[in-house]
This record gives sequence, C-alpha cells and structure tokens, in this order.
Amino acid sequence: MSIPQAAHIRLVNATDYRDAYANSIQIRVSVWDFLLIFGRLQPVNRAGSGSAKLSGDLPESAAGQGVAGRSWSRNVRQYEGTFGEIKLDPIYGTARTDQTRIREYLP
Repeated sequence: MSIPQAAHIRLVNATDYRDAYANSIQIRVSVWDFLLIFGRLQPVNRAGSGSAKLSGDLPESAAGQGVAGRSWSRNVRQYEGTFGEIKLDPIYGTARTDQTRIREYLP
C-alpha cells in the first residue's frame, strides 16, 4: 500500500484579512461549537470603567478547538518552562483555575 503524498497548499490572505493584537479573549460554548471573541482591553479610568474594542471572532468546531487547545497547552508549557509561570492579576478571579483545568484535560 502506498502512502499518499502531502498536498501542496498555497496560503493567500483574503482581501479583508487583518492582523490584530488581542489581549482579551472570550470563549462562548454551545453544544455544537465554540466561539472565540478577540479584543483589546483599554485601561480602566479613575471612575472604575474601561472598554474593550472587539477585533473579531472565530467560530470553531469541537474537533478544531481540541486541536487548538492541545497546541495552546503545549505552547504555554514551553513558555513557562523558559520564562517561569504566567501569573495573572487577581481581578481575573478563576482564570488560573480555568488554565489549570485546561492543562489537566489536554496532553
């Protein structure tokens, strides 16, 4: 049995492609898929209010999210192995717990 050759795929940016930095991500989950919403948080002012400018979203299947989650988990482990633990501000509440849960479920 012969092994099929890998396809040669040329990547081309769409006309509406944009590269944007995001320091905030929201994850919305449904029974069928995940929706990742990216944005950039703006500093909180003295009155205690801030804003977030949303830059885009990415709907993804559960299988796609599984692959992305494994990749992110591996990259976080490599980063922390090089630079030390990523410490989050206490204002994020359960973010550390959620990150720990991700590591427990993904190799």
